[in-house]
Amino acid sequence: MDKTDKLRKPKAGLLLIASPRFKDLYGPLRGTYHERKLKAVNEIISGYDFLDVTFPGITYTREDAEKAISQFFNGKVDFVIAEFLSWSEDFAWIRFLRDMPEVPMIFVNVAKDKMTFETTLDEDDFIDYLCAGTLVGSLEASGSIRRVPRKGVTTVTGTRSQVIEKVRVFANAAHARAVLRLSAVGLMANMNEAMWSTYFDNYDLFAKIGPEIHYLPYSDYGDYITNLSDKEVKDYADELTSKYQMMDDVEYDKFIGCVKATLAIKNMARDNNVDVFVYNDIDQATFKTAGCRAGFYPQWFNENVSVLVPEADIGAGLITYVLKLLTGKNINFLEPFHIEDDYGTFAGGHAGPNDHNDPKWQQNVIISRDVRFAKTSWKYAGAPFAWYRISPGMKTIAGLFEESGRYKLICFKAESLPGKHLLATYTHSIFRPVVPVKELFEQILRIGATQHYGVVDGDYVAELEAFAKIMNFEFYYIK
Repeated sequence: MDKTDKLRKPKAGLLLIASPRFKDLYGPLRGTYHERKLKAVNEIISGYDFLDVTFPGITYTREDAEKAISQFFNGKVDFVIAEFLSWSEDFAWIRFLRDMPEVPMIFVNVAKDKMTFETTLDEDDFIDYLCAGTLVGSLEASGSIRRVPRKGVTTVTGTRSQVIEKVRVFANAAHARAVLRLSAVGLMANMNEAMWSTYFDNYDLFAKIGPEIHYLPYSDYGDYITNLSDKEVKDYADELTSKYQMMDDVEYDKFIGCVKATLAIKNMARDNNVDVFVYNDIDQATFKTAGCRAGFYPQWFNENVSVLVPEADIGAGLITYVLKLLTGKNINFLEPFHIEDDYGTFAGGHAGPNDHNDPKWQQNVIISRDVRFAKTSWKYAGAPFAWYRISPGMKTIAGLFEESGRYKLICFKAESLPGKHLLATYTHSIFRPVVPVKELFEQILRIGATQHYGVVDGDYVAELEAFAKIMNFEFYYIK
């Protein structure tokens, strides 16, 4: 998928409903109801400068609702913002709810800071009173949201600035949904027979979430390794050694072997237009083909708003990609290793390629031998990798799992602690979760999950919750 589609503004259809009964009511000082609503519309649209807005005009009639549906559909909006500008007849609203093709929708009710009228004795004040009746319209409209069979409608209330921030979160989630429907997952080249609990149904993946899945053969992987130019290999090797300290026991020919294994993955992802590369790095075919597993993470994936994950876990690839789309940040990949009860912490990390490109934490990276495979018989046994101590700070950690055709999104927050490199062969950190560590994992074990999670710097629980609701996923925030 072209990265410009991933980086574009979210596309919103703006449905603003007003009353034809009030439209021509006139006050000599402030004009008609319609003129006042036009002024309100300009203020509303100006607050959504982070969106690409399709606005068909104020909706007064059934015909206006049909016009809005047509413009939103043809404009391929990611979602719809719906708002009653006052009380209004609901015939246009229920038609829109019934006939608009399925798309996420956020229904907003805006509370004013204070009223602009003193009494309703004056004609101008009376029209302002009518204009202020958004709560009446919203309450009337809320029943139809439930009665018309429609999924994915979120209702929010707040001041204008509060509503705008809620729309911003919803917009990012809706954009991620739209991008997923056009994305591709590349799996090399079969499911992971060591971890059946990670399996996703490929047909449901396409029908319920969006991406197509493509199987990338090991024969192609071998060809990509063979076809690498000496310059391409040298340039990437020089880039890595210029940025990162290399440990003294690393053998240079094995370093080059790992560089080739890594570059071949990048080139396969590029040429196959893959957005989520799911690398099966514990399959023996990987080692027979490349002589080692890829241990670096080309910046190409970040530049193209794409991700690379190990162990053939499609669900882990999807949650890592979703976090990438929602945040635009560097995303790490881990499995929790063990709990240290005395400290209220757990260790977590993962072998294989992990995003070590965060420019703020390049000093956290060492080129180190993959000691786990150092004594094997593969051609580049002990080939090095980017040994990364995951950056310190509060993180959002999330996983996506399938159960009997349903999807569960589990997330929690934990602080990644600063410290030295501890766990050889693994990108890793020590984490102190917000929830007491034993309680955290007891809850996750009770929900049912697998071991792989995406990790991002900061608090993105609200975005994940909005995304889960839009996608009809079960959402669990452990707090």
